[in-house]
Amino acid sequence: MRMMIAETKYFGPVEYEPDDLLHFPNGLFGFEEEKEFLLLPFEGSRGNLLCLQSLSTPSIAFVAMNPFSLLPDYTPDLTAEELAFLGASHSGEMGYYVLCAVREPVGDSTVNLKCPIVVNPDTRTAVQVILQGSPYHMRHRLAEFRSGEAGASC
Repeated sequence: MRMMIAETKYFGPVEYEPDDLLHFPNGLFGFEEEKEFLLLPFEGSRGNLLCLQSLSTPSIAFVAMNPFSLLPDYTPDLTAEELAFLGASHSGEMGYYVLCAVREPVGDSTVNLKCPIVVNPDTRTAVQVILQGSPYHMRHRLAEFRSGEAGASC
Protein backbone atom coordinates (compact mmCIF):
# COMPACT_ATOMS: atom_id res chain seq x y z
CA MET A 1 0.00 0.00 0.00
CA ARG A 2 1.19 3.49 -0.84
CA MET A 3 2.08 5.85 2.02
CA MET A 4 0.54 9.30 1.96
CA ILE A 5 1.44 12.48 3.87
CA ALA A 6 -1.06 14.52 5.87
CA GLU A 7 -0.43 17.93 7.38
CA THR A 8 -1.61 17.98 10.99
CA LYS A 9 -2.28 20.61 13.63
CA TYR A 10 -0.28 19.00 16.44
CA PHE A 11 2.21 16.63 14.80
CA GLY A 12 3.33 18.39 11.61
CA PRO A 13 3.43 16.15 8.51
CA VAL A 14 2.59 12.50 9.24
CA GLU A 15 2.64 9.43 7.03
CA TYR A 16 -0.50 7.34 6.73
CA GLU A 17 -1.98 4.64 4.55
CA PRO A 18 -5.41 5.08 2.94
CA ASP A 19 -6.67 2.23 5.16
CA ASP A 20 -5.90 4.39 8.23
CA LEU A 21 -8.60 6.93 7.34
CA LEU A 22 -11.90 7.16 9.16
CA HIS A 23 -14.76 7.98 6.79
CA PHE A 24 -17.55 10.19 8.18
CA PRO A 25 -20.29 10.21 5.51
CA ASN A 26 -22.17 12.90 7.51
CA GLY A 27 -19.15 14.73 8.89
CA LEU A 28 -19.10 15.80 12.55
CA PHE A 29 -21.65 18.01 14.29
CA GLY A 30 -20.83 21.54 13.13
CA PHE A 31 -18.25 20.23 10.63
CA GLU A 32 -20.48 18.39 8.17
CA GLU A 33 -18.14 19.13 5.23
CA GLU A 34 -15.23 17.30 6.91
CA LYS A 35 -15.53 13.67 5.76
CA GLU A 36 -12.11 12.05 6.34
CA PHE A 37 -10.07 12.01 9.53
CA LEU A 38 -7.04 10.33 11.00
CA LEU A 39 -7.01 9.15 14.60
CA LEU A 40 -3.50 9.81 15.93
CA PRO A 41 -2.43 8.89 19.48
CA PHE A 42 -0.63 11.44 21.61
CA GLU A 43 2.73 10.13 22.81
CA GLY A 44 2.67 8.47 26.20
CA SER A 45 -1.12 8.17 26.40
CA ARG A 46 -1.30 4.41 25.78
CA GLY A 47 -3.93 5.07 23.10
CA ASN A 48 -6.33 6.77 25.53
CA LEU A 49 -5.70 10.34 24.36
CA LEU A 50 -5.86 10.93 20.63
CA CYS A 51 -6.05 13.59 17.98
CA LEU A 52 -8.96 13.36 15.53
CA GLN A 53 -7.32 15.16 12.63
CA SER A 54 -9.21 16.35 9.54
CA LEU A 55 -7.49 15.23 6.37
CA SER A 56 -8.70 18.12 4.20
CA THR A 57 -8.29 20.98 6.72
CA PRO A 58 -5.09 20.73 8.80
CA SER A 59 -6.27 23.39 11.26
CA ILE A 60 -9.26 21.23 12.25
CA ALA A 61 -8.24 18.73 14.91
CA PHE A 62 -10.06 17.56 18.01
CA VAL A 63 -8.75 16.01 21.20
CA ALA A 64 -10.47 12.65 21.64
CA MET A 65 -10.38 10.15 24.46
CA ASN A 66 -11.15 6.51 25.00
CA PRO A 67 -14.29 6.80 27.17
CA PHE A 68 -13.62 3.45 28.84
CA SER A 69 -10.34 4.82 30.26
CA LEU A 70 -12.44 7.36 32.15
CA LEU A 71 -15.56 5.32 32.86
CA PRO A 72 -14.98 1.56 32.53
CA ASP A 73 -18.72 0.83 32.66
CA TYR A 74 -19.58 3.31 29.87
CA THR A 75 -22.42 1.67 27.93
CA PRO A 76 -23.38 3.51 24.76
CA ASP A 77 -26.52 2.02 23.24
CA LEU A 78 -26.95 2.69 19.52
CA THR A 79 -30.30 2.74 17.76
CA ALA A 80 -31.18 0.20 15.07
CA GLU A 81 -30.81 2.99 12.48
CA GLU A 82 -27.32 3.91 13.71
CA LEU A 83 -26.24 0.27 13.69
CA ALA A 84 -27.62 -0.18 10.16
CA PHE A 85 -25.79 2.97 9.01
CA LEU A 86 -22.55 1.52 10.38
CA GLY A 87 -23.24 -1.95 8.99
CA ALA A 88 -23.27 -3.59 12.43
CA SER A 89 -25.69 -5.67 14.44
CA HIS A 90 -24.58 -4.84 18.00
CA SER A 91 -23.27 -1.72 19.79
CA GLY A 92 -20.47 -3.76 21.37
CA GLU A 93 -18.86 -4.38 17.96
CA MET A 94 -17.98 -0.70 17.55
CA GLY A 95 -15.11 1.49 18.71
CA TYR A 96 -15.96 4.61 20.71
CA TYR A 97 -14.23 7.94 21.26
CA VAL A 98 -15.41 11.05 23.07
CA LEU A 99 -14.36 14.60 22.30
CA CYS A 100 -12.56 16.63 24.95
CA ALA A 101 -12.74 20.40 25.38
CA VAL A 102 -9.34 21.22 26.88
CA ARG A 103 -9.28 23.95 29.51
CA GLU A 104 -6.89 25.34 32.13
CA PRO A 105 -6.59 23.90 34.68
CA VAL A 106 -6.81 20.46 33.09
CA GLY A 107 -9.37 19.29 35.67
CA ASP A 108 -11.82 21.84 34.23
CA SER A 109 -11.58 20.19 30.79
CA THR A 110 -14.78 18.42 29.76
CA VAL A 111 -15.65 15.31 27.77
CA ASN A 112 -18.84 14.76 25.83
CA LEU A 113 -20.07 11.28 26.78
CA LYS A 114 -23.52 11.91 25.26
CA CYS A 115 -22.28 12.39 21.69
CA PRO A 116 -19.54 9.82 21.05
CA ILE A 117 -17.73 9.15 17.82
CA VAL A 118 -18.62 5.58 16.81
CA VAL A 119 -16.33 3.65 14.46
CA ASN A 120 -16.94 0.38 12.66
CA PRO A 121 -13.41 -1.07 12.86
CA ASP A 122 -14.00 -3.34 9.85
CA THR A 123 -15.20 -0.69 7.37
CA ARG A 124 -13.59 2.40 9.00
CA THR A 125 -16.98 4.12 8.68
CA ALA A 126 -17.61 6.55 11.52
CA VAL A 127 -20.46 8.68 12.79
CA GLN A 128 -21.05 11.03 15.69
CA VAL A 129 -24.27 10.12 17.48
CA ILE A 130 -26.45 11.55 20.25
CA LEU A 131 -27.21 8.85 22.81
CA GLN A 132 -30.95 9.30 23.46
CA GLY A 133 -32.27 8.48 26.92
CA SER A 134 -28.76 7.91 28.29
CA PRO A 135 -27.47 9.07 31.68
CA TYR A 136 -24.54 10.83 29.99
CA HIS A 137 -24.08 14.55 29.47
CA MET A 138 -22.25 16.75 26.97
CA ARG A 139 -19.94 18.28 29.58
CA HIS A 140 -18.51 15.89 32.14
CA ARG A 141 -15.61 17.58 33.93
CA LEU A 142 -12.45 15.49 34.00
CA ALA A 143 -12.21 16.22 37.71
CA GLU A 144 -15.37 14.04 38.13
CA PHE A 145 -13.39 10.94 37.21
CA ARG A 146 -10.84 9.12 39.27
CA SER A 147 -7.53 10.91 39.34
CA GLY A 148 -5.86 8.31 37.13
CA GLU A 149 -3.57 9.01 34.22
CA ALA A 150 -6.38 9.20 31.66
CA GLY A 151 -8.13 12.07 33.42
CA ALA A 152 -4.91 13.94 34.01
CA SER A 153 -3.71 13.79 30.42
CA CYS A 154 -6.43 15.62 28.49
